[in-house]
Amino acid sequence: MVNSEYERRIAARFTTFDQDGNGHIDRSDFSGAAKALLAEFGVAARSDRGQALYGGAEALWQGLAGIADRDGDQRITREEFVTGAVKRLRDKPDRFAEIARPFLHAALGVADTDGDGAVTVADTARALTAFGVPEDLARQAAAALDTDGDGKVGETEIVPAFARYFTVPE
Repeated sequence: MVNSEYERRIAARFTTFDQDGNGHIDRSDFSGAAKALLAEFGVAARSDRGQALYGGAEALWQGLAGIADRDGDQRITREEFVTGAVKRLRDKPDRFAEIARPFLHAALGVADTDGDGAVTVADTARALTAFGVPEDLARQAAAALDTDGDGKVGETEIVPAFARYFTVPE
């Protein structure tokens, strides 16, 4: 049962991970997100970047499952997600950032079309859209991620922002 305003806001984040909309988060949601990103950027799954992304997706799934899958059924319900986020991450967003870092690092590698170690704001928006974020919201979010105004988004910007999004309701 979701009962506080904080829990209601965190519960709304659940759908970001539930890529297939079946009411729970499982490994296939993470591999599906990886597949969508690879398709968007035309990167082969068997390439080094593709394998790194699938490995990062698996690491993110394992980390999230370790925090939230209380009954061990390899599925995270909305209630488990909220409980996991509230009880284990609310005061420790850095912990979630470290769980997400391998996936985000690999995702940046896929979206880094010029190989300079950072992703343009436009390509960041493309990546967010591949993950199911509506295009207009993806453009706004990508622009907001560019905290230093250089037109690029790097790991130092995206990892803490990702952790804040899933642990801080504002």
